[in-house]
Amino acid sequence: MQSNEPIVFTFLLGHDFSMMSLASAIEPLRSYNRLYETKTFAWHLASLAGDPVEAANGIPFPTVPVNDVLPASHYLFICGGERVVAPKFERGYLKAVRQAARAGLFIGSLSTGTFLLAKCGLLNGYRCTIHWESRAAFGESYPDINCTRKIFEIDRNRLTCSGGTAAMDMMLTLIAERYGDDRATAVANQFHHERIRSAADDQRGGRPTPAPIPAPLGSAIAIMQTHIEDPLPLPEISARVGIGSRQLERLFARYFARTPQRYYLELRLEQAREMLIYSDLSIIEIAVSAGFSSTSHFAGGFRRAFGVLPSDMRRARHARNR
Repeated sequence: MQSNEPIVFTFLLGHDFSMMSLASAIEPLRSYNRLYETKTFAWHLASLAGDPVEAANGIPFPTVPVNDVLPASHYLFICGGERVVAPKFERGYLKAVRQAARAGLFIGSLSTGTFLLAKCGLLNGYRCTIHWESRAAFGESYPDINCTRKIFEIDRNRLTCSGGTAAMDMMLTLIAERYGDDRATAVANQFHHERIRSAADDQRGGRPTPAPIPAPLGSAIAIMQTHIEDPLPLPEISARVGIGSRQLERLFARYFARTPQRYYLELRLEQAREMLIYSDLSIIEIAVSAGFSSTSHFAGGFRRAFGVLPSDMRRARHARNR
């Protein structure tokens, strides 16, 4: 790359992509060019054929054919949303990503775009991340890939981001690595971005937790989160955190207004819901992964929690993805 050559990012838009993630990735590049009166960065919005692509909020974005801009690009980012790409377009997207990898481009993803990189085999042996809502489904589909809870991961020539404003932190980190912390901070200040989060920062999504909470309660929740498929009985959880079952029940009642058993069930059902949305696992497989011994028990609990049967939610998802 010549010193006077712009660094070119191509954002390959998946249908229903997150506009917030895309804007958070592009705006630091634009702001850098403006602040330092340079053309250091350039970018393209691409699709397979150059047709407009709708964001998840329904706003259409004009694009150029990815094959027209890939040869002059240095980075290719897959931009995902609730679905990465429509199934009928998946083969074309996979081909474009593999072509970029063969050409030696830096390959990245925003939000659920990580699914596509994994399907291409481009994350084997790499750290990666994905939006917290999709992490359980990703882990079931790709158990051998090291998917962390970090807001973004930069591992050699692979860059994955959990989406949303974390994309801004990832781009600011790239700016800092190339041009120094002072310039990255100057860009961050343009967006009232008070602190540039690093790849060491964890995502904070998921079930809200009042802060601060007693250490035994936090430990109990962490144990529940790591034993979704094989739920533990309350006495065992209590023993592991070093308090009695009655005391743990009182802590859950005080801080969450529910029993530990109810809280645990809700955690499992929420994970099942995410897997129904973001994975292609069967309903039976999802029920087992959420710790249910029967699909009828799973379906009944799911309907009481969300007002719809798992099968109905899956059918609605397939209808949207056609």
